[in-house]
Amino acid sequence: MKTTLKTDITIRDICEGFVYNELEGKGLFGLSGKLTIQPEYQRNYIYADGKKDVDVIESILKGYPLGLIYFVKVDKDKFEVLDGQQRITSFGRYVTNKFAVKDENGMEQIFTGIAANKQKKILNTELTIYICEGEESEIKEWFRTINIAGIPLSDQELNNAIFSGQFVTLAKEEFSNSQNTNVQKWSAYIKGNVNRQHFLERAIDWVSKGNIIDYMCRHRFDDNIKELKTYFNSVIDWVSTTFTDIEKEMCGLEWGRLYEEYHKKGFDPKKVSVQIQELYGDSYVKNKKGIFEFILGGKVDTKLLNVRIFDEVTRKSVYKTQTKYAESIGESNCPLCAIGHDSNKSKIWKINEMDADHVTAWSKEGATDIKNCQMLCKTHNRAKGNK
Repeated sequence: MKTTLKTDITIRDICEGFVYNELEGKGLFGLSGKLTIQPEYQRNYIYADGKKDVDVIESILKGYPLGLIYFVKVDKDKFEVLDGQQRITSFGRYVTNKFAVKDENGMEQIFTGIAANKQKKILNTELTIYICEGEESEIKEWFRTINIAGIPLSDQELNNAIFSGQFVTLAKEEFSNSQNTNVQKWSAYIKGNVNRQHFLERAIDWVSKGNIIDYMCRHRFDDNIKELKTYFNSVIDWVSTTFTDIEKEMCGLEWGRLYEEYHKKGFDPKKVSVQIQELYGDSYVKNKKGIFEFILGGKVDTKLLNVRIFDEVTRKSVYKTQTKYAESIGESNCPLCAIGHDSNKSKIWKINEMDADHVTAWSKEGATDIKNCQMLCKTHNRAKGNK
């Protein structure tokens, strides 16, 4: 890959013809239309937080270096930003009065409100830019390399870069657009930031059954995202219909997997709602995230709930009582061994050879208190299961 160093391009040059799209949240063009600021392999603009974008401007005013910027030459006098689009978008947005920066008196000032000498300092700041020329594979590999430092690219941001094309363009318009009115609804079930591609990642993860890279490779040049969008909406609609109550623990669950396993079963949303509230109100349930799969699976797998077990004081007390009684009648201190006919019928087990067990299973409304506790040998306790 060929690289050429340019040190005569200023912020004024870059901001000539700067276009920022508020709807898509990205810088589009600069350098009098010659520069594409955010090509499709680039991640969304993530500096618009009132801190990182302000830091860029304050660094310029203090004379701090902005670091290296890389452009890709795609045609005669046509370039794309390979690295530096966050910084470029930040000073482009500031010069076009999209946000304010506090001055030395603590006053918020947009670009046209600051002193003329400061405006001049910003606009005349020269940038250190490398112009890169090479094959697409070389450019993508270089892009991956230079993004190791700074704010690391997410896995999906890297995938978008590697498999850039019409499919990624359309998918980002749907799932990486903070202005999409569905984002708030999706946020109840998906953890992450729409600008960091977490929503897009989940959508592809669900439809591909976890094979994201393979799916993106096969669909890279598709001119539509119908399958992706339809499957994603099917999962979301199924979740929101089955569980009418939105709980914070629902966010980030494996809804794609759960949809595949349970969407063909019928559920009564009203009954499901009652069951959820009962489990949320049960002090013995330690893992509330497991409630939803527990209900979908027919309320069988109590391991999902991490039900509170008997404490050590209870275990020792019950063991002492059972053992004293068993010794007095010459039987095993494991009630199930005592009714057997093998050599363990009269065996006295040590406490570390026994487990505390619910006489009436928790799933059948048995409480986790001393009145519902018995000590069983480990073999019988494991065989008893949820009976």
